[in-house]
Amino acid sequence: MIRKLSALILLTAASLTQTNEVPHQIPLKEVEVGGNVTLHCPRSNNEGDFFYWYKQPLGHMLQTVATSILGEQKLSEQFNNNRFKFTPGDSQYSLTIKDIIKEDEATYFCQSGTAYFQSFATGIYLVVNDCRSRTLTHVRQTPETTSVQEGDTANLHCSLLSNTSVKSGQCPAENNVYWFRVGFGASHSSFIYANKSSNRSGNSSCVFQLSKTIQNSSDTGIYYCAVVTCGKILFGEGTTVETSKPMEPVLIVLGVLLGICVIVISILIFSRD
Repeated sequence: MIRKLSALILLTAASLTQTNEVPHQIPLKEVEVGGNVTLHCPRSNNEGDFFYWYKQPLGHMLQTVATSILGEQKLSEQFNNNRFKFTPGDSQYSLTIKDIIKEDEATYFCQSGTAYFQSFATGIYLVVNDCRSRTLTHVRQTPETTSVQEGDTANLHCSLLSNTSVKSGQCPAENNVYWFRVGFGASHSSFIYANKSSNRSGNSSCVFQLSKTIQNSSDTGIYYCAVVTCGKILFGEGTTVETSKPMEPVLIVLGVLLGICVIVISILIFSRD
């Protein structure tokens, strides 16, 4: 009996190394401190009676969060509290985390199978944004003024500045950035452009860009960006967008002739001397 049990343990341990092909990247999910999140892992009827939820914080050893063995579900001791809930379902296993803290930030993934063979099913990297530790200060828009010809594109930039270096995961999502246009004159209305910007992170800023085609003078005005972050709305000082008319060919010809006349007159003056 002991030999059979030992063999079963060895087979189970060996099966832990059996995995499906691991993708190069795993999904990323952002949550705020104090929020709630539910992670899902797909389940099929032929996967067996063994299931595990794992947590791996960056730079730390693997931790077992929850298990389901032969129909018995339980949370590991350090996760057995009212913040964690493990729920099995017909098509998936769910792990709910409430009142999230910074220490919950980690890679979570699941493993399922039989006593002899198990494989990793899915994984997700949970990023916890802590507003208290953020140093994002104010919004700066560039350029202050831009002039384009009708039909051309104006590229507007909105930078969320910080006193320290900014990681890519700390920048607000694109759907938290809004652009307003206030037309010239009191009779013009304001317009909003939402979810039309692209973003990137710099050394100490999050930069958002709006590319707007200026069809005619009705597209001109002052464009403001507003960034929603940590429950606050930060506004930029605005970028003035104007239209410039292309120079008429007649003016170009007159300018060239005027230049030639000045040169000729200068030559005649100096030649007399």
